[in-house]
Amino acid sequence: MPGSVANAVPVGVLPWHLAAAFQQSRKYPILGNEYADGASQRSLLGETSRKQWEISLENLEYYELEVLRNFFEDHHGSLIPFYMYDVFETVPKFSYPDGSDPVGRYTVRFGMDRWEQSSTLGISGVSLTLIELA
Repeated sequence: MPGSVANAVPVGVLPWHLAAAFQQSRKYPILGNEYADGASQRSLLGETSRKQWEISLENLEYYELEVLRNFFEDHHGSLIPFYMYDVFETVPKFSYPDGSDPVGRYTVRFGMDRWEQSSTLGISGVSLTLIELA
């Protein structure tokens, strides 16, 4: 169909030790208009909510930070999508499959295009946002 956009093709799976601690939130895509008299009009743009994961990793060793940064750079920030597993939804719970099992698997992208980290005396920390695509 002309004008259709193909679904994102994920490349790789977020490494398990990088997805061990996260906070999940849901957002509903809404189109809204605000009027001068203070009235507003809103309509829902999707059937379901869009999930988002916030991952804060502190006290990373050098090699862990290098794995994460390489993964980020290999995916060009938010450009190339990948799989991640929500360990609360996998069977058995808290397992982390290799990408072939669809249970608990999400196609996501990074929510930022710029790498930011904090470092002190060989220990580093980083915060990431993952956004559900499909």
